Amino acid sequence: MAAGADRTPVMGRPSRPFFLPAPVKNGIPLAKKDEKSHKNAPLIGIDIGGTGIKGGIVDLKKGKLLGERFRVPTPQPATPEAVAEAVALVVAELSARPEAPEAGSPVGVTFPGIIQHGVVHSAANVDKSWLDTDIDALLTARLGRPVEVINDADAAGLAEARYGAGAGVSGTVLVITLGTGIGSAFIFDGKLVPNAELGHLEVDGFDAESKASAVARERDGLSWDEYSVLLQRYFSHVEFLFSPELFIVGGGISKRADEYLPNLKLRTPIVPAVLRNEAGIVGAALEIALKHDLAK
Repeated sequence: MAAGADRTPVMGRPSRPFFLPAPVKNGIPLAKKDEKSHKNAPLIGIDIGGTGIKGGIVDLKKGKLLGERFRVPTPQPATPEAVAEAVALVVAELSARPEAPEAGSPVGVTFPGIIQHGVVHSAANVDKSWLDTDIDALLTARLGRPVEVINDADAAGLAEARYGAGAGVSGTVLVITLGTGIGSAFIFDGKLVPNAELGHLEVDGFDAESKASAVARERDGLSWDEYSVLLQRYFSHVEFLFSPELFIVGGGISKRADEYLPNLKLRTPIVPAVLRNEAGIVGAALEIALKHDLAK
């Protein structure tokens, strides 16, 4: 501009945009949001298990993975520091893909234990040093992006209720996972009631999962008819306590649901899960999307 030129702003000329600082929650930056482009945008979900840590990029509109999931073995011993490094490896691999979410987007994670306010309160299949660890803070610091951790059965149930067999069902939906133990997720009107450990209800004087889990069936050499008797006692008890609108049965043996579900006599409809092995990853991404108002 020549010396002496007029520097007065021209009326009607748009001024420079003014950006507010990113909002925070409990000291953790919230995800940046753009209502048009970021609602239901893909996010990364991670599922921490006793033997493997797997992750994927989740299409939140459809509840499906974009591309293949990525898995690494769970470190042994599965200490907080070792698991955090393994999670970082999975996130780095997924973040390098063409379909990856934008850098800095939040990451949802599942954990095989009770999680309350981001803190681990049980650790059955991982190292006991996890007890009382603030896993939200640990992974947020390691990844440098917002992280929310949810119980693994809760995550699977949340995904199943929104995208799977429970889609569109109002009221109480109970997702029961028959595996090594009995996992459970309590969903009411599409919202999660966390840490419902219904596998530990006492039935016939025993902890339910000690007799009615899929592993217990194999251990005791039960036929499907014999196993159905135990499941009848368990589901009848849960039905009496909660009067749900729907039972959804997950776990590996949900693939053989026709061997035992027709034998159960309940007031409540009971159906096999749909999402299966991807449910934890999808539920982890969905949970953090809901927390950051990134899902419709």
